[in-house]
Amino acid sequence: MKRLAILTGGGDAPGLNAVIRAAVKTVYHQCDCEILGVKDGFDGFLETGGVNPLTQADVRGILPRGGTILGTANRGNPFAREVIHNGQVVIEDLSGQIIDAIHALNLDVLIVVGGDGTLRIANELFQKGVPVVGVPKTIDNDIYGTDFSFGFDTAVNIASEAIDRLHTTAESHHRVMVLELMGRDAGFIALHAGMAGGADVILIPEIPFHLDAICYKIQERVRSGSHFSIVAVAEGARPFGKEQVFAIPGSETYAARLGGVGNLVGKYINDLCGIETRVIVLGHLQRGGSPTAFDRQLATRLGSAAVRLALNNGFGRMVALQGQRITDISLDEALSVPKRVDIHGDTLQTARALGIAFGDETLPEEVYTH
Repeated sequence: MKRLAILTGGGDAPGLNAVIRAAVKTVYHQCDCEILGVKDGFDGFLETGGVNPLTQADVRGILPRGGTILGTANRGNPFAREVIHNGQVVIEDLSGQIIDAIHALNLDVLIVVGGDGTLRIANELFQKGVPVVGVPKTIDNDIYGTDFSFGFDTAVNIASEAIDRLHTTAESHHRVMVLELMGRDAGFIALHAGMAGGADVILIPEIPFHLDAICYKIQERVRSGSHFSIVAVAEGARPFGKEQVFAIPGSETYAARLGGVGNLVGKYINDLCGIETRVIVLGHLQRGGSPTAFDRQLATRLGSAAVRLALNNGFGRMVALQGQRITDISLDEALSVPKRVDIHGDTLQTARALGIAFGDETLPEEVYTH
């Protein structure tokens, strides 16, 4: 009998439960195996009662549920963990304890479901001899080697619905609505949701923007009779020549948290363009709630494929969607290049052809000052 374990790490995403369900059901229908669930990411290996068997009864009814029944932790890097010794906070490498726990459980494979940070930890454990299989998870869609990661479609649907709702109030009050969206250093959510919702300006990390170009676009709409505008801003977008805006600075163990660029853009439009502006930060609404049908299906396919890959000893690899096919690539390849919006690709070129501004447009010399 083979013994598998599965954990979910990093930020939550709609579809995590569908992965867990698919993995458990595949184990029970395809092999004489046992599967364990690890609570709260890698933390479960360090806690009493943190690893428990998963049965089909445990995953019954969870397909449409958001979040993860296993819990998750996006501040649980075992290679750089904050611990308290003699009243002082110190950074320790606890990976050895994780590996010892994995050996003590007699695991044949560990299925790790997570984004680039969690998968990077998984790859480091693989380099230390842990049999690992990865499943890409992120609403940001920024993992290389997979066309889409589950959670992204749900986030885009939520964001585009928000833009739909902002249209009516913006038009009624002749206002500009600035909607700040998640995505970290990738602009996929803002680009796709902005196009689907009919935004007039889309700002993404891949294209530094000029504030004057945004103002010019909005004033151009006013001159043409459209007295409202929608601006979709990715949290990682930044003005040309300046740094990204952070809500919380980083530390030795925790990455800095992006946030605030929407307020920067909104204040400029309101104060210097002379147009009443409101700023909305959609935040964690994008990652909560029930997954879309697409994300449920994709997560199910990836979860089942991960078990099949594990049974074929495909360690150190990640399942991925390429075209219409589920395949797998090495974790090294998946982590080698950060996935970003192709600024010369069809999606962005289509947006430009529709008249959507990205803040990098060439303006008449007399207005181009910022």
